[in-house]
Amino acid sequence: MNQVRINQHLDALAKLDDDVRRGLELVGYPEPRIRVEGFETFLATIVSQQISTDAAAAIMRRVRDLLPRMEAADLLELPDGALRTAGLSTPKVGYAQALAQVIVERSFDVSRLPDMDDQTVIETITSLKGFGVWSAQIYLMFSLQRSDVFPAGDLALRIALQKLKGLEQRLTEKQASGVAENWAPYRSAGSLFLWRYYRGAPT
Repeated sequence: MNQVRINQHLDALAKLDDDVRRGLELVGYPEPRIRVEGFETFLATIVSQQISTDAAAAIMRRVRDLLPRMEAADLLELPDGALRTAGLSTPKVGYAQALAQVIVERSFDVSRLPDMDDQTVIETITSLKGFGVWSAQIYLMFSLQRSDVFPAGDLALRIALQKLKGLEQRLTEKQASGVAENWAPYRSAGSLFLWRYYRGAPT
């Protein structure tokens, strides 16, 4: 979503939810997060699992040196050990090779994802080795720019929602999803706002 659309959706949420209105007054509007569609973003998702943003960025720079064209077929032709040397763990090397294989075989066609509804996209992506619901939801939000996605599995998002709502107990994924149901059909903008609120709201 572009900035105008994000702002419009959050203005609509602010009219529905006083906590969002107060939060926006405190931290302002979040910026868009846009990732390209396709193999590179899926590979970057694998790289970034369970490591810091800075570490993931450093590894991806080395991976791009190995794969200037960022093509799945090129990854399968890399020498043994090249991805490990670039910084990927052994399981992540397996995930990356499995991803490249299904793309080359066309059993996973990235170009078809934009034509699918949200749930079908999630089911398709989570069928891939190494990809869970959160990864699929992030792809929906940042690459396909879907407007009503709430990745409740994200801990920072749940902590921000707890803080926004003034709750004492940390929310479970189910509880957070329940609270966010009232934000439909603007949950992607709400999620972007919560990530900003997590970083910017007073403790």
